[in-house]
Amino acid sequence: MAGRLTTLLKAFHERLFKYAWKFGIIGLIGFLIDFGIFNLLRSTLLDPARVPNGTIWANVVSTVVATLFTWFGNRYWAFREHRRKNFWLELTEFAITSAIGLGITTLCLFISHNVMGLTDTVSDNISKNVVGLILATLFRFLMYRFLVFSPARKDGHSRLQREAEARALDEAAVAAAIDPAAAAFLEETAGAVADVTPEAALQSSPGGAPDRLAAPRRDP
Repeated sequence: MAGRLTTLLKAFHERLFKYAWKFGIIGLIGFLIDFGIFNLLRSTLLDPARVPNGTIWANVVSTVVATLFTWFGNRYWAFREHRRKNFWLELTEFAITSAIGLGITTLCLFISHNVMGLTDTVSDNISKNVVGLILATLFRFLMYRFLVFSPARKDGHSRLQREAEARALDEAAVAAAIDPAAAAFLEETAGAVADVTPEAALQSSPGGAPDRLAAPRRDP
């Protein structure tokens, strides 16, 4: 029983928690950026008393700025090991996911402000920064973890690294049947592949496939 529980906790940590806490920190900073810009614009340039739908536009601007920050944070920290070689496809999927998240918070704000008639600042912040934030954050995390930065994506760093390791081990197995000395050398190379940096794994050759690591030279 204890062993099974340990296995489940380890799987939970590897699949969700080790990404969730980083995502949470980035999200908290993004929330502060969003919160600050939203209230600043709502009380100045986009005051709804002077600008039609000023509250909605303030929400859009603040969310876009916060989204740009969270993309950099998620790409280069939270999901660093799964970031994609195809930069533009990753950014497009991230932007679409974030846009849907924006739609969730905006819908909550619209219902509260325009449908229910709760137009005071406190109500706007509860609908946007409590109800909308919880729903949008849950949606974004699941999409980032299992779609945008999924380890199964063909151009993700973690998959490229696994494929490089597999190729190196296959070469070692073939060499073992031919030349034991060469097999020992290739096993050393396979170990070096496991330590490849994200930058090396994402680097592509002219044909589009990941470059292999250069094998270390051995003294004669």
